[in-house]
Amino acid sequence: MSLSVLAHREAVGLPDGLMFIDGTWRSGQDDTSWTHKHPATGEEIGSFSVSGVADVDAAVRAARIAFDEGPWPRMRAGERIRLLHGCAATLRDHADELRSLQALDNGVPLSFASVYATSVGAAADVFDHHAGWVDKVGGQTLPAYQGGDHLAMTFREPVGVVAAVLPWNAPFLLFAQKVAPALAAGCTVVVKPSEHATFTVLRMVALLLDAGLPAGVLQVVTGPGEPTGQALISHPGVDKVSFTGSRGIGRKVIEASASTMKRVSLELGGKSPAIVFPDANVDLAGMTAMGMVTMGLSGQACVAHTRALVHRDVYDQFVAATQLLAGMITYGDPFDPSVLASALISERQLDRVLGYIETGVKEGARLVAGGTRGEGDLAAGNFVTPTIFADVDNSMTVAREEIFGPVLVVVPFDDEDEAVRIANDTEYGLGAGLYTTDAARAFRVARKLRAGTIGINGFQVEPHLPFGGFQQSGLGREGGLAAFEAYTELKSVVMPLTEELM
Repeated sequence: MSLSVLAHREAVGLPDGLMFIDGTWRSGQDDTSWTHKHPATGEEIGSFSVSGVADVDAAVRAARIAFDEGPWPRMRAGERIRLLHGCAATLRDHADELRSLQALDNGVPLSFASVYATSVGAAADVFDHHAGWVDKVGGQTLPAYQGGDHLAMTFREPVGVVAAVLPWNAPFLLFAQKVAPALAAGCTVVVKPSEHATFTVLRMVALLLDAGLPAGVLQVVTGPGEPTGQALISHPGVDKVSFTGSRGIGRKVIEASASTMKRVSLELGGKSPAIVFPDANVDLAGMTAMGMVTMGLSGQACVAHTRALVHRDVYDQFVAATQLLAGMITYGDPFDPSVLASALISERQLDRVLGYIETGVKEGARLVAGGTRGEGDLAAGNFVTPTIFADVDNSMTVAREEIFGPVLVVVPFDDEDEAVRIANDTEYGLGAGLYTTDAARAFRVARKLRAGTIGINGFQVEPHLPFGGFQQSGLGREGGLAAFEAYTELKSVVMPLTEELM
C-alpha cells in the first residue's frame, strides 16, 4: 500500500489560499494559483493565489500608508509590548494546530516539532524576547564637542516598510525572527512565505491579526520567486529586505536593492564544520553531527554541520557512530510519531542531492552509507537515505558546496592548526561545532574560526543570541539586540540652548 497524507488534510484544515492586503483576505488580481504537492507523497494538498506585480504593489502601498499615517510607529511602548506578548501567547495557544499544519505543508514530522528550530514555542519565544526591547532601546545625549552651549542627541527610529522573504524549512522560527523585531521597532511588514510552506505562514498571520495588530501593519503576499518575490524585493516603497535562502537569490536581493539603497539582511546558508578532537566524546560527536544532517529536516537546514573534521586517532570510531545513527532514521508519514525525518522538499531538490552524491563517488569519496532514493512505500516521495562519505578531501565538491540534504562528509586531520585551516577553507561561515574536553583548546579554536555561531560539545540557537554568518553566509544578524537595531535608523539631532552660534 502506498504512503498517503491526504487523510490528515480534513482533520488539520487548510487556510484559504488567499493573500492578506490592506485588511482583506483576497485572491490575486490575475487569478492565477499555485498547487502545492506534499514532499513525502507527491499528492496535491491544496492551492493558493499567486500575487502578481499589482498585488505586491497594493500590499506595499498599504504597508506604506500604515507606516506613514497609522498608529503603529507612534504607539506608546507599553501598548506595543502588550500586543507582542499577546502574539506570543496566541501562537502558544494554537501550537498543536500549527504543528499539524506544518507537517501537512512542508513535511516536518510531528516527532521533530518540539525541536527548537521547527517549533511553535521558538516563534513565541522570539516575540516575547523582542517585546522586551521596545522600551529599552533608544538614543543618547552626548556632550557638546565645540561651539556654543547645545544639546547633541541621537534617536533610533523604525526603518519603515520591511519585506520579509521566508524559506520553507523552519517557517515558525524564521517568520518570528524577521517579523517580531521589525514590529517591535515600529516597522510595518510585508511577508512573502516560500511557495513550499505557505499555509503555515497564512495561519500564523491570521493568528497575529486575531491578537490585535492594527490594520495595515502586517500584509502577506503569496507565490514563487517569480513574479511575487522579485516584485517585492525590487519595489521602491520597501525600505528594508530581510531574506533567508540561497546565495543565488541573495545576490538578486542585493542587486534589486541597489537602485533605492534598501537596507538588507541576508542569511544565505553554510557548509558548517564539526571538529572532533581525540579527547572528545566521539560517539556523542558522531551522533550529534549525523543527527543534524538527517533527523527532522533531512539536512535541509542552513546551519547543519555537514562537514565533520575528525582527528585520525578517532576517525574510524566517529564514522562507526554516524553509521549507527544512520541506520536508525525512519521515514514515512510525518504524522506517524515513529517517523524521525522528512522528505526533501521537492523533486528538483531530490535530483540535486542525488547529483551531488554521484559527484562525490566520481571524485573519489568513499560512500559508507546511504546514497540512494527511497523505495517501496517511499518511492513516490522525495526521500534520500542517510548518506555518509568518508576519506573526503576538502577540495571535493561535496565538501565545498551546500548540498541541503542528508549527506555528511568526513574529512581527516592531524593537528589543531590543520583542523582550523580546513574549517576556514570555505566560502561560507554560518556555524561550527567543536568537540573536546580541553576547555582552553575549545575557546582557542572557537576564536580562530570564521563562523557566526559556534557550539562546544553541542549546538543551540536561542532568541537572545545573534545569528548570522561570515563571508558568503550573509549580511547582518537575527536574534538579540542586533536584530532589533537592524530594523532601525539612527538619527542625530542638535539643538542650541543659547543664542550663541554653534
